[in-house]
Amino acid sequence: MYLLALDQGTTSSRALILNTKGEVLSVVQKEFKQSFPKIGYVEQDPEEIWSSQYGVANEAIAKLKIKSSEIAAIGITNQRETTILWDRNTSKPIYPAIVWQDRRTTSLCESLKHLETAFNQKTGLLLDPYFSGTKIKWILDNVPGAREKAARGELAFGTVDSWLVWKLTNGKVHVTDVSNASRTLLFNIYTLQWDEEILDWLDIPRSILPEVRSSSEVYGKTAPSIFMAQIPIGGIAGDQQAALFGQNCYEESLAKATYGTGCFLLMNTGTKPIISKHKLLTTIAWKIGSTTHYALEGSVFTAGAAIQWLRDNLGLIQKSSDIDALANSVVDTGGVYFVPAFTGLGAPHWAPNARGAIFGLTRGTTRAHIARAVLESIAHSAEDVLIAMEKDSKMKIRELHVDGGVVVSDVLMQMQANLSQIPILRPMNKELTALGAAMLAGLAVKIWNEPKECFSAWTLDRKFLPTISREKREECLKNWNLAIELTKNWKIDESR
Repeated sequence: MYLLALDQGTTSSRALILNTKGEVLSVVQKEFKQSFPKIGYVEQDPEEIWSSQYGVANEAIAKLKIKSSEIAAIGITNQRETTILWDRNTSKPIYPAIVWQDRRTTSLCESLKHLETAFNQKTGLLLDPYFSGTKIKWILDNVPGAREKAARGELAFGTVDSWLVWKLTNGKVHVTDVSNASRTLLFNIYTLQWDEEILDWLDIPRSILPEVRSSSEVYGKTAPSIFMAQIPIGGIAGDQQAALFGQNCYEESLAKATYGTGCFLLMNTGTKPIISKHKLLTTIAWKIGSTTHYALEGSVFTAGAAIQWLRDNLGLIQKSSDIDALANSVVDTGGVYFVPAFTGLGAPHWAPNARGAIFGLTRGTTRAHIARAVLESIAHSAEDVLIAMEKDSKMKIRELHVDGGVVVSDVLMQMQANLSQIPILRPMNKELTALGAAMLAGLAVKIWNEPKECFSAWTLDRKFLPTISREKREECLKNWNLAIELTKNWKIDESR
């Protein structure tokens, strides 16, 4: 038996077929377009999202030369917060998908500032255009006839997971899971229900919203016209939550970090939500059976992008993989600290006026010192979030599970272990998001009977342990924090 994971991302749709050992046997990926019709606007074509995802799923099955009837279940993981509204009768979108990166509702969020604390206390989120709620209101307010159709019960809203399930079942199932619902700004993470008061504030009719279900159950089967067999759809989770699950972080105080262009960090905080006092997000990790797990989440804007900057802008390395050898040619940074605030600082600082800077340069500074400082800045940025997570949760993070393209850097992983003073675990499987979705689907159809059984699909590549003293670590943090403070309020007229 096989499991099919649909991994619908911001720039591409992917399909992966895994066996019950968690091994990836077939992968197909297809990129699709984004459009930017105005400054701050980011849109996608929902029909292209669907057609690309449907296409790669069929190609992955054909590539492996198996029958669709051999697939036990489908798991879906998706770009979060991206907002789609469609006509229930025709299944046609009434407007392009508004992508999570879109900032068009900034002024709306500012007009609701007096409700910011209430939004945070109910949803665990910050009042920001990032999330789906204000995007829905914008579509209803700006698309001719949308509110009238909504009032008549003719419209459906969904994040990408809901849209895919709707299309896979030919319009018979309109659902989402708790992890995606918790990213909409409309979902009460305590009651696990759409919040009627928030719906009133944003003037969003309850009738357009999907039914909220657990992250692992059979939601329905694919329509006969989709594949040759009717396959159970058994798992749904937002991409970062799916990665947390795939990373074997099922118990509280375990955390994962995905190092890509930026860095997403999530910590499992157990079965009770913890509202952050350090500007982190409180989100639902997943719900399995009657048990809901929560997480704290922090986003670092710049991680791998800093290495790309060294390569493309400064020309200090020819390819990204060269950075380890260069950084390892010196024993330390020579007192150099690099702050990668190219677009401001994310969690836990949230300093939009900050800009990148290099401190501590001397005549003895070489490109190797700068390269090492760039890698160290990524580890420092992640550690800032981990420290905030420990303060909020009052738990000690036991170990950090890592994934993403940048974790191939042994130097960076060792730096992370040194700064965090905990084991850093890098798995063999690099497809953790897809693995998490497949695990959730497998649980739903009883390939595994409980979560602990499916974690045999996770295997360790290497464990990095701290090699510096706590005193040395504290000295590094002190200097890093000084550099951060110096960059936070850099204000200059950038329009010239």
